[in-house]
Amino acid sequence: MREIIECVPNISEGRNKEKIEEIIRNLQKTGVKILDYSSDPDHNRSVITFVGDKDSVKEGALQVARDAVRLIDLRHHKGTHPRMGAVDVIPFIPVKGVKMEDCIEISREVGKRISEELKVPVYLYAESATVPERAKLPNIRKGEFEGFFDKIKDPQWKPDFGEPVVHPTAGVTAVGAREFLIAYNINLDTKDVKIAKKIARSIRESSGGLRYVQAKGMELKDKGCVQVSMNILNYKKAPLYRIFEIVKMEAARYGVNVIESELIGLMPMDAALKSLAFYLRLPKFSAENILESKIYE
Repeated sequence: MREIIECVPNISEGRNKEKIEEIIRNLQKTGVKILDYSSDPDHNRSVITFVGDKDSVKEGALQVARDAVRLIDLRHHKGTHPRMGAVDVIPFIPVKGVKMEDCIEISREVGKRISEELKVPVYLYAESATVPERAKLPNIRKGEFEGFFDKIKDPQWKPDFGEPVVHPTAGVTAVGAREFLIAYNINLDTKDVKIAKKIARSIRESSGGLRYVQAKGMELKDKGCVQVSMNILNYKKAPLYRIFEIVKMEAARYGVNVIESELIGLMPMDAALKSLAFYLRLPKFSAENILESKIYE
């Protein structure tokens, strides 16, 4: 494959396995390579990761959108993760043989087709954003599905594609181009969600914490604990080990311990190697020291 583009649609369904499997089966028919998909019942959300060339990723993204709009009714959706659409967000990431500009163009084409074919309003975000306020996804998603019926009437929040009318069951969708993002969560051994929210507030960029980190505290009822749920927008400048150590330190202030970490979807090998090098105190450690990397070369 001379061109490789990654696409990571997030859909607002994490409990109904039949619906999720149907979406995956139809996606497979588009010719993309599915790398991973995972569902979380507490978040009530699924994250799908696939790659392909320009044509196949466009068709794959559109197929996910078609099925999500057909199968998911947000009027009956409840979950801890914020959401505004049946297919909540569709990002395109350049991997090989393409530039960010190519992914921006793809996001615009896909966004336009979603609005025309499915009657779902679309907002362009990240590198595709048409105004600065829409570069960050939380700014667009604020108010969520229920609040968007009033929000979309504000001229400031006129969608980039489609009429300013929320789809009655599928909401609105954000489509954009971005660099690699790591969805990383840390679970704490307490049921007090206020602690998770305080920690999230202390580390996220919007509250004066770490740059390139988005964070939210939430309750995981099925697991009987709370979670600091994060998106890391630049793992090179906000490495996983630094985030983990800060969350652990902040949790200790409240007499709380870290139970485990959780990775949603995939992350670059470089991000894992940097954390391994930190904890093993191997300052010169890299992929060059990995046996399999040498073999694959």
